Amino acid sequence: MKIGTSKISLRLCAAALSLFASVGAQGQGRAIVPANASPNHFYSPGVDAGGYVYVSGQGPRKADGSLPAGFSEQVKQTLDNIQAVVKSSGLTMEHVVYVQVYLQDMSQYDEVKKAFTGYFGKSQPAQAVLGVARIPEASIQVNAVAVRSLEGKKPVYPANAKSEDSAPPGMLTHDRLFVSSMAGADPASGKIPDDPAAQVDLALDRVEAVVKAAGLDLKNMVFVNPYLTTDIPSRVMNEHYARRFEFGNTPARATIEVSSLPGGAHIEYTGVAVRDLAQRRAVRPKNMPPSPTASPCVFAGDTLYCSAKDGFIPGPHGGVYAPTTQHQLRQTMRNQLDNLEEAGMTFDQVVSTTVYLDDLSDSPVFDEVYAQYFGSVPPARTTVQQIAPIERKPDKEDHFPGLEQVSLIAIRGQGHR
Repeated sequence: MKIGTSKISLRLCAAALSLFASVGAQGQGRAIVPANASPNHFYSPGVDAGGYVYVSGQGPRKADGSLPAGFSEQVKQTLDNIQAVVKSSGLTMEHVVYVQVYLQDMSQYDEVKKAFTGYFGKSQPAQAVLGVARIPEASIQVNAVAVRSLEGKKPVYPANAKSEDSAPPGMLTHDRLFVSSMAGADPASGKIPDDPAAQVDLALDRVEAVVKAAGLDLKNMVFVNPYLTTDIPSRVMNEHYARRFEFGNTPARATIEVSSLPGGAHIEYTGVAVRDLAQRRAVRPKNMPPSPTASPCVFAGDTLYCSAKDGFIPGPHGGVYAPTTQHQLRQTMRNQLDNLEEAGMTFDQVVSTTVYLDDLSDSPVFDEVYAQYFGSVPPARTTVQQIAPIERKPDKEDHFPGLEQVSLIAIRGQGHR
């Protein structure tokens, strides 16, 4: 299944901008729009809500629309764009606790690490890095999460962590743990086993080591991203993953097939855990049976992490029946609405989304439908096409391949407890 997000093109008029940057309905959050940014109808550059600032995927274009010539300069400009959103929220780069880096060419990862050291020094955020087929702008995209209070912020290092790692394996905040991507490779030697099952177990062992070093347990996990290449069979990954969690009470999850991973790995896991287990609660709509691998959504306090959903119609004759991206998206949003309603929430309280498209060329038609579901403060958003497009033909049961997926984060406002 393919995934990705679309690039935004429509511009708001000046009169709409003041509304766009105001406090959202139902306590959703405040849109963060840097002074030199060009607002649009489909995403906010950042959203400040629930004690965190969620920064949309940023590319390397300057405010005037120009693109730096070299890759190193493009990475620096991408981080400048992140910094502009963070500063506009009244924070600094020290408040950034988690980033996801999307690269079209994994061989350029060393240049990314150099740039990160220049921006963050020894206080780098937890990080997930993955290679994708296509992103909206040039060769790099980075999103970020910044915590408003530095109280409790602390990097986490298991006993077997390599001291030369540029990013900490985990980053604690006052209420959460953000886990960097843990690859299916030996943490000491970097050796990757030949057996896919062994790779999965190594990656999960490393996640568990980070969680335990933070004084937590895997049961504290609220959201997990497994990123894997075609070398890891989904069946094998799911079988070994399910052994680590309680049936029907697993973290929310977005499983993404990618083009490449750092160090030649074939699988890595990244995710978020809540520090106080009493603040964790899984949410499952009544039309969804319990799953051994993913809960539809999981609360971490007032923050709801929801699994990636596509246009699959649930039920005894379920499947993806819509042939186009925009028609599949309507069912996807219906599926996510089931999750939100079960949690007593609405789309107005969504603060961040990740959109995975089969083909980024579908961005305009995707955006036209996507924009209909959000109000004056659209969520922060990251858009990627993680692998090459698939053949769009129905199977013998008239099921079409999935062309999009959307995962989301929502914040329960004061009036929605």
